[in-house]
Amino acid sequence: MKIILKILVVAGALWAATQLIDGITVKDTTATRTVGTLVAVALIFGLVNAVLKPIIKTIGCAFYVLTLGLFALVVNACLLLLTSWIATQLNLPFHVEGFWAALLGALLVGVISWLLDMLLGLNDD
Repeated sequence: MKIILKILVVAGALWAATQLIDGITVKDTTATRTVGTLVAVALIFGLVNAVLKPIIKTIGCAFYVLTLGLFALVVNACLLLLTSWIATQLNLPFHVEGFWAALLGALLVGVISWLLDMLLGLNDD
């Protein structure tokens, strides 16, 4: 149940990013298709983060230390761009246009996801 809630939280955060940031778009005409697309993209984003982020953190440990963690923003932006590319390959109408949109989007998705996780108690073990 927690996994489904987390996917829905990320989908909501991605929706907020599409509404607030120029360069992040979902090109669907109906609300139902948009919700389906956002849930699918949230699932892809979660899988990309689960598989690649630990590897990148291990390899780039020195960059995290040298930049006091700010390198994580760049990594998250690149993972959002990768998610956009995978979504395009799967014919999902989700697109992130450029690094700066990805950086702002990753920051917004991270903050909103963190807030909703706290409010819903999803990080409580």
